Amino acid sequence: MSKRLVNVLFHGTGCYVPSVCWCDSKTFIAVPELLRRRRAMAVIIREFVDGDMSRVLQLLNEQRRGSHEFVPFAEERLLSLMREGRLKIFVAEESHETLGTAAYHDGHWGEEVEWVAVCNVPDGKAVEDALVLEVEKHVKKGKVFTTVDEGSPLVSNWISRGYRPEGGLYQMVADLDGVKPLPQVAKSFIIRSLRKGEENEFVSVVNAGFGWERLKSGEVQRWKVEAPYFSEDWVHVAECDGRIVSAVVAKQDVEYNRSFKGSRGYLGPAATLPDCRGRKLASALTRRAMNFLFEKGMSSAALYTQEQNVASVALLQKLGFHVGHHWKFMWKNLLT
Repeated sequence: MSKRLVNVLFHGTGCYVPSVCWCDSKTFIAVPELLRRRRAMAVIIREFVDGDMSRVLQLLNEQRRGSHEFVPFAEERLLSLMREGRLKIFVAEESHETLGTAAYHDGHWGEEVEWVAVCNVPDGKAVEDALVLEVEKHVKKGKVFTTVDEGSPLVSNWISRGYRPEGGLYQMVADLDGVKPLPQVAKSFIIRSLRKGEENEFVSVVNAGFGWERLKSGEVQRWKVEAPYFSEDWVHVAECDGRIVSAVVAKQDVEYNRSFKGSRGYLGPAATLPDCRGRKLASALTRRAMNFLFEKGMSSAALYTQEQNVASVALLQKLGFHVGHHWKFMWKNLLT
């Protein structure tokens, strides 16, 4: 039987000892002198298997209940994230009882501790720490982060693990109460909707604007499959000299509307080529997208932007957006 390296938590001491034993499904070998000093209970950190699904969902939803715009995780949502290949889930187990779960996510903002959720047990903080250490082992680029509500007491827990606050994320929301004029742009720019056959150019512009692969080829077609209402009309672009130079995507905020019986739209991604910035293209396209959502029956619009993107925040505030929620990024450099 193949063996795997595990992490051990010694209950009653609050002492977490990483990688001190080997085990298989039947055998646990602990450090003898520690066993003589105190009875040891082994908490094994392992990867998620199908049979863990219901317990992981329970832990995750209990931990997130009461959070901003909380929507319970469902099995299909987790499976979808896992199918994308960027989410890796771990569980903490003692005597075949699942005590906690954590997840690694390689997403838009970087490599992330997506969640840590542990049930109410003695040494719960040590179980959390063990799960975080396991996630950190899978970080490829040497830097990892997590998100915490601004002002949350959990910030101190992450600081104790070596994480430091560095930037953050705003959810910004605006009411839609009518069609409003677009900010004027130079006559050399044409503001319009995306046309069929332009998807590759659109994806290229978004990725160039972000400076990394924000979208993959075939993204517009995938959006159409996921949301039958969606078409190229929902993608708003600026054209100059026959090429697309800026884009803003509008969608229905389906999950929010379903969970909270709302009529909210969502904006993003949005990007402008570096050589065309500062020409009010983002403002014009965002206003056009807001008008479009209003005409589709949406009463508000939401989006996300980084707090350190001061220019974007100022632009959005001029268009009527305000901060709906604020998360802090907690970063850790694993190479120092």
